[in-house]
Formats: sequence, structure tokens, C-alpha cells
Amino acid sequence: MDTTALIIWAVFAVAMYAFLILPKKRQQQKQDAMLGALDEGDEVLLNSGIYGFISTIDDSILWVEVAENVELKVARSSISGRVMPTTSANEEDENE
Repeated sequence: MDTTALIIWAVFAVAMYAFLILPKKRQQQKQDAMLGALDEGDEVLLNSGIYGFISTIDDSILWVEVAENVELKVARSSISGRVMPTTSANEEDENE
């Protein structure tokens, strides 16, 4: 195997790392940070598509209220994301 082939394989390995592994690693770090920052009262979206508010946090278990007097016991890892409150155009106009 000559040095040209070795260089080509090295460039290929670096490119694969940069395009496949790094983005997934960054995405996982963002997900871990979001899960660590969850607090009671946050509105969340579960992986199943259910929206609810966190009522109780017990280490890796969360109780999510999805309706009045209806709570689901879910694993922290089943949280897909936190729902950010949105402001409508009318509310922005009133604030100005």
C-alpha cells in the first residue's frame, strides 16, 4: 500500500467522522442539556406526541399532567423537547 492510498483512507476517515459522528454527538449533547434543565411546570412534548406539563420530577421519572387530574408517569428519556411559549402578532402589537 503506497502513501497515496493511505492518505486517501485517512481523509475518508476524517470526513466520515466530521459528517456522521460529530453532528450526532452535538445533537445528543443538546438533548442531554435540555433534559437536565427540565423543571416542574415546564410544558413538554413526549416522544409519543403527547403534550403536557411536568408536575413532579423524581430523578429519572417524571409525572406529566396531560389533562386536569390526569398524570402520566414517564421516563426522563421519553421527553422529546420543551415547548416554548409563542407570542402571537396581536400580543406583540399590544406590547409596543
